[in-house]
Amino acid sequence: MRTITVLGNNSGRNAGDNAILGNLLDDFALERNDILFQVPTLNPGFIRTHFGGHRVRPMGMLPWNLALKNLGWPLFRAMTDTELILVTDNILFDRKFNNPFVNNLKSIALFSSFSRKKNIPIVLYNASVGPIDHEVGRQALQKVLDSCPLVITRDEQTRELIETLHHPEIVVHADCALNTQIPSKARLQEIARKEDLFRGPNGTIGLNINAYIDDWSQAGRMSSRDFHGIIAATADRLIEELDVDILFTVTQIMDMRSTLDCVRLIRRQDRVRVVGNKDYTYQELAGLLSKVRVHAGLRTHTLIFCAAVGTPMISINAYPKSEGFLKTIGMGDWCIDFAGLSVENLAALIRRAWDEQEGLRARMLPVVAEEKRKARASVGLVSKILDMRK
Repeated sequence: MRTITVLGNNSGRNAGDNAILGNLLDDFALERNDILFQVPTLNPGFIRTHFGGHRVRPMGMLPWNLALKNLGWPLFRAMTDTELILVTDNILFDRKFNNPFVNNLKSIALFSSFSRKKNIPIVLYNASVGPIDHEVGRQALQKVLDSCPLVITRDEQTRELIETLHHPEIVVHADCALNTQIPSKARLQEIARKEDLFRGPNGTIGLNINAYIDDWSQAGRMSSRDFHGIIAATADRLIEELDVDILFTVTQIMDMRSTLDCVRLIRRQDRVRVVGNKDYTYQELAGLLSKVRVHAGLRTHTLIFCAAVGTPMISINAYPKSEGFLKTIGMGDWCIDFAGLSVENLAALIRRAWDEQEGLRARMLPVVAEEKRKARASVGLVSKILDMRK
């Protein structure tokens, strides 16, 4: 049995992160049955419950495991008692560099020296990197890259960043979450009945916000109340003008409170529903997004789920990677920045997507199909590196 360590945000709180791990495991299972995946996590029970159909070994990262989350014995063991290390998602950045409860880069860079001494390769796997804003972050990232025979990224911004450093081969593929498989029609109907979804005569429009608005308000970008007011008024306008329902999809548990604060400002709350990953899996949330006609959101993985299921989407640009992803799938014109965010502008953009939804879907699907193929192709590249270690 071969052993691979998978590093990422694997606590179970974020549906996008769950989809990255789940699809990585599924993609490898299509080609190999000889790998045990070690997964450092704050929630071993979640890993066992949701991914126990694969050969997976959760490694607890709590204080009684001799860890301060990203710093401690479990991560050291995971990076030195393995044959290969995969770094997934977007965990290599230098924000709050000295805080192991937030930052992964410092700990991974520290332990990568030990991995390198044992000739254990590190591969960035369909990953993003950054932001890297400080010299200490650049130095730490370089230490990780020194142990990498290959970087597989999901976006051009990461490629451009890594090219400023001494680096190995770089391949641009795609996010694992694009290959999310939705549940059966019967399961989606069961959820729809339970949550009273998709009852309106003209269909449903999806929305998504996140909890970082409070951080932005402290930085002077926009107050959370102003932002919630814009989203709420937009929802009311769409309900009135298009006679649609609104579905807020929450993919990160921390976003639920902010979402509910926003919903309370909507006049037509009878036409609004909220679903989240506290109650539903990433596959189920993606399935529900397949039922909305158009979706506008902040969280990148709500946009990726929409792409996976063929739903036209709009990015309310909170992260550079969201705009970059939409450009990759030919939807680069369907973004709105905070500088231009208003009820009029957002509602008009959503209405235009509503009017063009069939054409958008038809143009997007073949591009997304190629991105899905690229995401799965990463398995073959990693397999070559792993098999060279026999």
